[in-house]
Amino acid sequence: MTRTLKTLTRTQGNNYAIKQGDLQPEGFRFEFEEVNPLPKGFRRMVRNLDFDVSEMALTTYLCAREHGVRFTALPIFLVREFHHGAILHNQQAGFKHPKDLEGQRVGVNRGYTVTTGVWARAILERQYGVDLNSITWVLSGDEHVESWQAPGNVVPLAPGLNMEEELASGRLPAAIGVKVDHPEVETLIPNAYDVSLKALKETGLYPINHLMVIRDDVLAEYPEVAKAVFDTFVESKTQYLRQLNAGVWSHSFSTDQLHRDVTPILGDPLPYGIEPNRPMLDLLVSQALRQGILTRKVSVDEVFAAGTRHLTG
Repeated sequence: MTRTLKTLTRTQGNNYAIKQGDLQPEGFRFEFEEVNPLPKGFRRMVRNLDFDVSEMALTTYLCAREHGVRFTALPIFLVREFHHGAILHNQQAGFKHPKDLEGQRVGVNRGYTVTTGVWARAILERQYGVDLNSITWVLSGDEHVESWQAPGNVVPLAPGLNMEEELASGRLPAAIGVKVDHPEVETLIPNAYDVSLKALKETGLYPINHLMVIRDDVLAEYPEVAKAVFDTFVESKTQYLRQLNAGVWSHSFSTDQLHRDVTPILGDPLPYGIEPNRPMLDLLVSQALRQGILTRKVSVDEVFAAGTRHLTG
């Protein structure tokens, strides 16, 4: 008997064949629910375990796991992004260098534990020497993990205020992860995309944003499900990249250009599995600890389902 898996994942090239129903994990069947915007689905999974299988932001997963949420990750890294361009500032602030953020109030879209914010802060500290503890981080929303406690320099935006408007007006000099169309607002790091590509070439910085998780009770009842789901996502990705690289990919997603640009550098722009991603995973865990999101260090291997730790694809 085929077990149905209630599943959440946003459609993009590397899972397109799965979302179309062309691929199913052996012995199981995906049944998709669409949630827009996707972070609302993350919140439902973290707080209510609403799905058997779910896409999940990496840092949200690590935070939720430390707080006892009963799901486990698979090393299927669906979404990777560059984050130099996520840091915006209002030109009225007169910033000339990222270190000018020190001592300032800097917005963070949604919550402090949002993965884009973690990677952007890591870039500010590691590449530009910014003292993150000197900054007051101002949040536009709350955290998915309700029991998580924020560091002392993390505060909410005052009630009734809008972060995009605060940045556009200059009342907030800078923010991470917001979208603002205003002549005074621009990326803090000039030519951010090119800088990100350069960082990838020189240091291997290729941030992971989203992976897949499975509820622990499903894993306990069906131990084979982890490998079955992993193999299916690998096959879907393989089909996508074959078409993308051959120039016959007939669909269009915002991530396609990133994958095209990264392919000459890495070969595979979407490596799945722990080993090819260990440096980025180690860095994310260390940054989550350093930034006060985790309270204890965890090993990369322990946060993934045992049946997938040796798999790559």
